[in-house]
Amino acid sequence: MVIQHIIGLFKDPAEEWKKIRKENCSVGRCYCSHVLFLAAIPPLAFFVGATEIGWSVGAKGAVTKIAHDIGLMYTVLFYISILAGIFIMGAATNWMSRTYEVEPNLARSIGLSAYTVTPLFIASISFIYPVPWLILLISLLALAYTVYLLYVGVPVMMQISSEKGFLYSSAILAFGLIMLVAALAGMVILWDFGLAPSYTQ
Repeated sequence: MVIQHIIGLFKDPAEEWKKIRKENCSVGRCYCSHVLFLAAIPPLAFFVGATEIGWSVGAKGAVTKIAHDIGLMYTVLFYISILAGIFIMGAATNWMSRTYEVEPNLARSIGLSAYTVTPLFIASISFIYPVPWLILLISLLALAYTVYLLYVGVPVMMQISSEKGFLYSSAILAFGLIMLVAALAGMVILWDFGLAPSYTQ
């Protein structure tokens, strides 16, 4: 079912959002059937790319890798952060629901958040071969489609007009950007506390 939803979100997003809404899955089922699996792709791809493949700057730059122990720690933190981030986004979406005259439903809000970021999960496979410009290009394309899925999905999942859906989606997107900035700031703080990566060549 998860694979079908993934294919459907790329093939016919509006129709697939209707199918996802009809499932009316619980928070636990949403995590077990979708989030736990797909959220593992970015950290695992990062671990392989950063510790086994490595990256280089310039045509003749030396290949740089992250030490395995630090890479493993980052992988675990990355995975936990993704799981927590989806829940926080879903909770925020649910909290904002009454503003747009939507009946609060935490499970549906988390489902919306989880399926919306599917393109980013899939695009993170590029982390396995960490070429900075390629990762950036693929990530930007995935982000653009993620935003598109959000604007298509909110009116369908929340059963509101396109006008309210646009405003609701914009509010969710703004909160997501704030979360991203907070995550980057948190990373800098962790580095200051001695969790900066150690590199090998």
